[in-house]
Amino acid sequence: MTGYSERSAAVAGGELRIWEKGEGPGLCWFAGLPGLPRWLPVLDRLAESHRVAAPSLPGAPGGHSADLLDEHVDWLLAARDVHRAADAEGGALVGASTGGALAADIAAVWPGAVGRLVLIAPFGLFDEAEPIADVFAQRPAERSPLLTNRPEDFDAWTASGTDDADETMEWDIMMQRANNAAARLLWPLGDTRLATRLGRIACPTLLIRGADDRVMPASYAARIAGAIAGPATVTTIPGAGHMAEFDRPDEVAATIAEFLAGG
Repeated sequence: MTGYSERSAAVAGGELRIWEKGEGPGLCWFAGLPGLPRWLPVLDRLAESHRVAAPSLPGAPGGHSADLLDEHVDWLLAARDVHRAADAEGGALVGASTGGALAADIAAVWPGAVGRLVLIAPFGLFDEAEPIADVFAQRPAERSPLLTNRPEDFDAWTASGTDDADETMEWDIMMQRANNAAARLLWPLGDTRLATRLGRIACPTLLIRGADDRVMPASYAARIAGAIAGPATVTTIPGAGHMAEFDRPDEVAATIAEFLAGG
């Protein structure tokens, strides 16, 4: 998990961090909960065949403040700025969880901005008959097992990793800001009214879900795929929870690479 580069980019909301690795066709990665506090192995796998750009979304680690993003249109415009800053125009866009909601909206609102779209357990919909789990109302000990099948590894990935009290405090504040930003985007109940815009997505789309996803009902991926105007397919990853990209990086990367190679 080495060899990636880092650069900063200025957008309307401030400075953001962009991690990059690999060569080849462009692939932009919008991370989900809790952003990208550290590099992910799935990005290494994808960088074997693509130029991966992983920008930080507002409020997430490495991103600018989300305090002024009040309405969904504010979030949408900010996400579009991030997408442009990553030099991702017309390429592949992968969005996971919270990042998936924004990635889907970019593809819907700006035709041509996304060549191929991959959504990993995206938020954006809500059905009272099959509600999603409230990820923001969990005790700390309950949150990791809800999100992933590898809770101990996830806790290590999101921890400061230092014994320095000041650095740990700064890290914890950063992670809490990321959680608050995600809640600000998805409140209430994860519904961004994405359902009203799915019919505008014309690019080929792949939806990925973990077979053990305890956050998102299985029917949501099928609903999204069925509402998208362009060709859309759903793939389930065995042994993966909501954060399939964390639980099964090799399988998720291989599935994405195969989809993107489809022409």
